[in-house]
Amino acid sequence: MSAFNRLLVNTLPLVPRFIVGRVAARYVAGATLDDALRVVGELNRQGAMATIDLLGEEVSERDRALAAVEEYLRVFAAIGERGLDANVSIKLTLLGLKVDEGFCRDNVATVAAAARAGGNFVRIDMEDSTCTDATLRIYRELQGTHGNLGVVLQAYMRRTLRDIAELPRAPEGGANVRLCKGIYVEPRRIAWKGYDTVRANFVRALEKLIELGIYPAIATHDEYLAAAATALIDKHGLRREQYEFQMLLGVDQELRDILLAAGHRLRVYVPYGRDWYPYSIRRLRENPEVARHVLRALIAGR
Repeated sequence: MSAFNRLLVNTLPLVPRFIVGRVAARYVAGATLDDALRVVGELNRQGAMATIDLLGEEVSERDRALAAVEEYLRVFAAIGERGLDANVSIKLTLLGLKVDEGFCRDNVATVAAAARAGGNFVRIDMEDSTCTDATLRIYRELQGTHGNLGVVLQAYMRRTLRDIAELPRAPEGGANVRLCKGIYVEPRRIAWKGYDTVRANFVRALEKLIELGIYPAIATHDEYLAAAATALIDKHGLRREQYEFQMLLGVDQELRDILLAAGHRLRVYVPYGRDWYPYSIRRLRENPEVARHVLRALIAGR
């Protein structure tokens, strides 16, 4: 990252929220479930699937975690009523992981049961390294019971290839993994730091998932990785229903359209909720080119 881009990233917390909100609207469907459903409907019309995420994390009150569970039950009901091609993504710290692991596991089980009743699916997002072990424990336990959960692994983590080897296999509840680069700031002792190194580990991790018969959700906006993924899909003769690409709302719609036009299944991550600000700041930090628009808007007073 250039010195100027580092300056942009470090300056973002000083930018007024309304300025961030104007630019970040591309990344967040809105504050309400209706906003998210509207966006999902449009994505479906464009040929894309969706995963709906209720924004929020690091909850320390049981009532807030339980309210999030109830909101996800509303999400599944709305998906069924509207016939949308969408599932959900959940963050365990929103569902009470930092309160009590057993409490969180029970909340995830409630969401998974509601999803299964409607023939749907739950993706457990991966958060920072303090959550990794608990996230994988909860995933392995509940996948064996419910069979409709997936998890996320991050290519920049040194442990990822080992974690892949320990995932459940069919017919005992085959794994479903979203593979991404990773965004949380982690120490070098546990995370690869080199740009090309992370790319190389992503490609190796993806091939290992394919070799082990694990369903890969290939989450990237990196054209190099998209090309490498399509090469692996071709090399291993994967059928269309055996994998999918995933992208964030508002990021590189042209690449999204290219992948869809090539016949690949693609799912867009659609976040919504009142906790849009911290999520948006993370998105801007990982994309300094967009952060430049924030700076220009601040200078222009618009």
